[in-house]
Amino acid sequence: MGVSLADNDDDDDFGETHEINVTPFIDVILVLLIIFMVAAPLSTVDLPIDLPTSSATPQKKPDKPTYLSIKPDLTLAIGENPVHRAELIGTLDGLSDMSKDKYVFLRADRSVPYGELMGVMGLLRSGGYSRVKLVALEGAPGAPAAGAAQP
Repeated sequence: MGVSLADNDDDDDFGETHEINVTPFIDVILVLLIIFMVAAPLSTVDLPIDLPTSSATPQKKPDKPTYLSIKPDLTLAIGENPVHRAELIGTLDGLSDMSKDKYVFLRADRSVPYGELMGVMGLLRSGGYSRVKLVALEGAPGAPAAGAAQP
């Protein structure tokens, strides 16, 4: 009577492997990374405006904000599309995702005179757009804004 206590290695060729194949997972993650890298710059406004800084606490931005920009040459733009002052209210009324109860985010270059900024805010108010938020660059909390008078 013969008994073999040695393991037989021939059965291991078809055994189950208990390893996770991470190659498809990495491929999916890289594709998603590329999609977000391409889509992220498209979601911001690309007008060359030198915004002043603010030490105010940043607030949550809505999903699709409407930006009204005053450029250094005092021309206006909604998003990235230029608009004349006389057509401002009509253009805002024509936007499909805009209503009078939504906020208009007003961006103004730091070289724009205060009177011009107030004039645009007056145009918005006369058109029924009374909900306006001013946009500034985020500064360090507690630090004075750039260009502020130092005692």
